[in-house]
Amino acid sequence: MNRLRPLLLVAVVLALVVAACGGDDDNTTSASSGGGNKPEVKIGAQNFGESAILSQIYGQALDAKGYKVKQVSLGGARKVVYPSFQAGDFNLTPEYAASALEFLNNNAGQATSDADETVSLLRTQLKKKNLTALNPSPAVDTNAFVVTKEYADQHGLTTISDLKKVESDAKFGGPPDCATNAYCVGGLKSRYGIDLTKNFKAFDFGGPQTKNALKSGAIDIALLFSTDGAIADQKWVVLKDDKGMFAADNVVPVLTDQLAKDGGSELTDLLNQVSAAITTSELTDMNKQSDIDKEDPDQIAQNFLKSKNLS
Repeated sequence: MNRLRPLLLVAVVLALVVAACGGDDDNTTSASSGGGNKPEVKIGAQNFGESAILSQIYGQALDAKGYKVKQVSLGGARKVVYPSFQAGDFNLTPEYAASALEFLNNNAGQATSDADETVSLLRTQLKKKNLTALNPSPAVDTNAFVVTKEYADQHGLTTISDLKKVESDAKFGGPPDCATNAYCVGGLKSRYGIDLTKNFKAFDFGGPQTKNALKSGAIDIALLFSTDGAIADQKWVVLKDDKGMFAADNVVPVLTDQLAKDGGSELTDLLNQVSAAITTSELTDMNKQSDIDKEDPDQIAQNFLKSKNLS
């Protein structure tokens, strides 16, 4: 599990993380010289493309306001994030609310589909580490049941509940453990009363095999990440989780208590403003630009901030 999501795993190309990934000195964003007494912000990006994009978005927004910003490549996933916080390698990172909570509470199952409730529980866990979480973004990157637009139109599918209409005939593709996982077939049975095991096909963990199968028509429904760039590229439909099966993996900035104190409301208000501007569909499109169109994360972030008048 890459972001400690309940189910999926993404194989990541490290080159997508940060344009330069040598030492910290090579990852410094040029900042305005008039920063005054503003604290230095060191942003840690996890080792997948979306995290690099988000790190650039927050970093460039801060840079535009005169903060000295340094981008730090962690070279690993969540298991290195919190030790790196403690070591002072960075003081801010874009996180995912439910996954971070379940990592810190040793998978106690506290995360819910309510973003505010999940972030509140996350703050309790972070407090033990002298860290805090700001407001959750509307953007959520979690597991998702995805269909082609043609299939959705043909059967009138907009929600997961609507899969009841195709339960007997639909070909469903997902990870090998999907048949027993509580956030896949198991969740469908218990939460929705829908059984897709009859025509289930095991592929990879939200990767190219699953996406190619959906594209070719080998399957009708795929379990993917909700912000996968292929969704925007292929104009696929993410079915709404209308009964709250998936936990709230909303994007949320996590920072040290010291940075929050030193930066005060000016810094935290700015970060909350940036978070509020990011939607799931926009993040999906930015992933397309990175993964499929091969644009650089820094340019993607720059264009996004300009469109929101945040740079």
